[in-house]
Amino acid sequence: MPIVRVALLLVTLVVFGSISTYLSLRDQPSQPALAIQEKLRPVTDKRVIGRSVEDRPIEAYTFGGGDTHLLFVGGIHGGYEWNSVLLAYKFIDHFTANPASIPEKLTVTVIPSANPDGLFKVAGKTGRFSTANVSAETSVVESGRFNAHGVDLNRNFDCKWKPKSTWRSKTVSAGTEPFSEPESKTLKSFVEANNPDAVIFWHSQANAVYASECTDGILPETLAVMNIYSKAAGYPAVESFDSYEVNGDAEGWLASIGIPAITVELKTHEAIEWGKNLTGVSALFEYYSLKK
Repeated sequence: MPIVRVALLLVTLVVFGSISTYLSLRDQPSQPALAIQEKLRPVTDKRVIGRSVEDRPIEAYTFGGGDTHLLFVGGIHGGYEWNSVLLAYKFIDHFTANPASIPEKLTVTVIPSANPDGLFKVAGKTGRFSTANVSAETSVVESGRFNAHGVDLNRNFDCKWKPKSTWRSKTVSAGTEPFSEPESKTLKSFVEANNPDAVIFWHSQANAVYASECTDGILPETLAVMNIYSKAAGYPAVESFDSYEVNGDAEGWLASIGIPAITVELKTHEAIEWGKNLTGVSALFEYYSLKK
């Protein structure tokens, strides 16, 4: 082959190779662009963290990737407080649609239904449901407060636990020992594995935000969290629940292991009071995003 033809062939191969490389790289984002995309992409994780007495899943939805971890829990009293579950799902949908609402410093987990068997008694569904699914029978709704063993889960934690406890004027079962129930064990395991910086429980219907304590008084950070949520959402702040004796509650157990926890009580058993609670949660996000 003449030298000139060989040279032309080599030049052609080099040119076409360069063009091919250019075209393949042209559609690839640059490294800075990749970094920006990664930063904007929400870190979202949905997983089953445990199962109920009747083998229903207890799910946790986690958003963000920051070092400060906030945990929100709905439905520990099952179908009796079904609106707290709907509120939790509303937040899950909000964070999914608006990942930028979670500051970069935060990781946020929502456990929408901590007592799925109790919810099933009232709504007849596992997981998501609507108000149309909810029983109109008062006795059915009240029975949904307890798990399938008839235990009030918010009396089954290791803070001043007793086998019998109180709900209003009624005596209720607190289980055979602290964490005797799979649902409370699930929450315990999640907390111990993730060590959240603060935990917020949604309940109904006392229309207030309560602090938590066990035997050593209220943690200073608990007071801060209570007052921030209370002021932003417009619920009264109450440092100590004294309507009747409560022992073995989840919030008290968290206080005993040094984790701030508050109880947000919606005003009714029906409305989710979305605007108020979105404002309260947003205020907490701002507080923890600025906290050093």
